[in-house]
Amino acid sequence: MSAYWDICPTLEKSLFKANGRKGYSELLIASDEIKKTILTHPEFEAFRKQTLNTFAKWQKASADFLKTIDTANHPKAVIQKISSDLLSACANLKLVDKYDIYQHLMAYWEEVMQDDTHIITIDGWKAGKEIIRLQKENKGKKKDIDGLVGLEGRLIPISLAIKTYFAKEQKTLDDLNTTLEQVGVDMDSLKDEHGGEEGLLSEVIDNDKISKASVLKRIKEIKNSADDADELAVLEKYSALFEKEADTKKVIKDAEKDLEKKVLVKYPTITEAEIKTLVVENKWMDELSARVLGEIDRLSQTLTGRVKELAERYAEPMAEVTSEVETLTKKVEGHLAKMGFKLK
Repeated sequence: MSAYWDICPTLEKSLFKANGRKGYSELLIASDEIKKTILTHPEFEAFRKQTLNTFAKWQKASADFLKTIDTANHPKAVIQKISSDLLSACANLKLVDKYDIYQHLMAYWEEVMQDDTHIITIDGWKAGKEIIRLQKENKGKKKDIDGLVGLEGRLIPISLAIKTYFAKEQKTLDDLNTTLEQVGVDMDSLKDEHGGEEGLLSEVIDNDKISKASVLKRIKEIKNSADDADELAVLEKYSALFEKEADTKKVIKDAEKDLEKKVLVKYPTITEAEIKTLVVENKWMDELSARVLGEIDRLSQTLTGRVKELAERYAEPMAEVTSEVETLTKKVEGHLAKMGFKLK
């Protein structure tokens, strides 16, 4: 744990205190407050900020370079440059090993960036204007997949284009889907409340399911029966939910068709400058930032786990605990190394 205390020298004192016996220590805070204390400690925040600032400087320089690549470049030379620059930029990072960050870049290169770069170096940035209609096998024949789910941007993900150009339309769709989900919740609630053997919905349940036809049939049967007024009221509520479900699904279908048309019209009009921003900054760099943030979070999780290990056994002499924790630390680092991570 010395690597952490070297970076955050006063953090240990914010977590532990001597309990009055030589060689013994205990937590200053509740166990469930450990991670929050670590993340909000000024020294850990400074470490996080320094790491992100270092990465951001590399991102800025690399983004500027990546926006200049064209058919004269080769993908292999591109990754060699940006990966070498990353190792140089991260050479003096504390706690985070530069090769951990490097590994995140190389993994994403293999997953996404390599194919994107091949497209750009062969067809140019104009490939960002293109949309592919996906297909599926159907009885030995290929069939187009209809709707938004059947669209794939050759360079720009459909979801990214929608987020950038059609956020309002997507918000409307999200709200509609939330409404549809709530209808399902309301149906389940009524069924749970009145679906027992003697329940008001018992007559319309078949194999634990309720159909619209069975509800309408039962309503017709009892609508003039004063003795069945309570059952009728519940059935009418359920029927109204069926109507709301159908209406909402239709509105969603129409909204999706409208958005699909807008997307198909928009892609060919996206400028080269916009394509470069969307691909380099919003697609590539945003994803790499998320992975680096995840790396920092893993470090905080590792420290939290080690502190909890000490806290759970604080009654033992600190020298013995520290010795055993260091042994566990080596095991943890061995597992991390197998996954491509390394702690200094």
